[in-house]
Amino acid sequence: MWRSIASNALTLFIVVLVLAAGLLAWGREQFGGPGPLEQAICFRVERGDSLSAVSRALEEQGAVSDARIFRIGADYSGKADDLKFGSYLVLPGASMAQVLEAITVGGQSTCGREVNFRISVARAEVVLRQLDPATNRYVEVVAFDPATEAAPAEYVAVAEADDIRWRVTLAEGVTSWQVVDALRRAEFMSGEIAEVPPEGTLAPDSYEVTRGADRAALLALMAERQAATLAELWANRVEGLPYDTPEEALIMASIIEKETSVPEERRRVSAVFVNRLEQGMRLQTDPTVIYGVTRGEGVLGRGLRQSELRRETPWNTYVIDGLPPTPIANPGRLSIAAALDPEESDYLYFVADGTGGHAFARTLAEHNENVARWRAIERERGEAEASGVQD
Repeated sequence: MWRSIASNALTLFIVVLVLAAGLLAWGREQFGGPGPLEQAICFRVERGDSLSAVSRALEEQGAVSDARIFRIGADYSGKADDLKFGSYLVLPGASMAQVLEAITVGGQSTCGREVNFRISVARAEVVLRQLDPATNRYVEVVAFDPATEAAPAEYVAVAEADDIRWRVTLAEGVTSWQVVDALRRAEFMSGEIAEVPPEGTLAPDSYEVTRGADRAALLALMAERQAATLAELWANRVEGLPYDTPEEALIMASIIEKETSVPEERRRVSAVFVNRLEQGMRLQTDPTVIYGVTRGEGVLGRGLRQSELRRETPWNTYVIDGLPPTPIANPGRLSIAAALDPEESDYLYFVADGTGGHAFARTLAEHNENVARWRAIERERGEAEASGVQD
């Protein structure tokens, strides 16, 4: 009898173990397998939310199939207490394990709203964007120039939110004065800027910041990044360049940056200036003259006068020989690379061609023909504007 009872108990114990193992395997499959979400969502974890509240919200929004399994998986993996406040992108088919990873490990919102303070040559503007989960792309909500426009209601309503991502984007070709002037108007930043950094030493790039970030610290990061880029590219420069220091290369890069916005032209423009330097010709480039007039403090906003082309300033390359004494803007990586690896060509001249690019020439006669064509294009455009005709 006892032998029978023991046998039955052992059998029952084995069955229970098998069932438990099966249940555990099923739970693991549910936790690690593809989730039920059909369309991406932006899931928000509120400050102070409990795991129970989060798991229920995930189930209600269709991101997980079972809130209890999600909680058990979080406990089992030791992440139950690691929830991070913010908004997170949950992709279609994301497993419970992937959802848990997103809301506990990242610690940085990957969804929701972003404010990008874009500093360009023409203006600095605050852009509020919202991520569209369906396309995983940001959609612009509102934009304004803090120098001339009041903050719109859409921006004011969300500017104090804790989960807003903040970014400062510096465009290629802006001057250091323009950067400092814009940052001083960035109300979401703090701290004083003692002086304008040397021209050319700030790296055009996109910088993620936090609300209240120190302005001087951001400028230091920009300078550190530019110095690293210059050092890297200088170390890999081609031989025989007509400048001897990284600083001279940076000056050349700034001129290239201001002369063309077409990436494919940068090395060719660089070749023109290198060829002119090697032949003892003056660079004769308008952007350097403009810098001599403005000192980088804003945009000239008009054409150059003949008197300005003749005026002697340290930057007027129609008057001086060689390179100007400083950069005339903050060049990007592509322009620095072009200055240190120009295209192999014998071009000595270029002028705008009406398409956004330039026509290049080897001789002055060819160049004069290109200039004549450009002048004709300018006249046609002027006549069209005068008559109200649109392209």
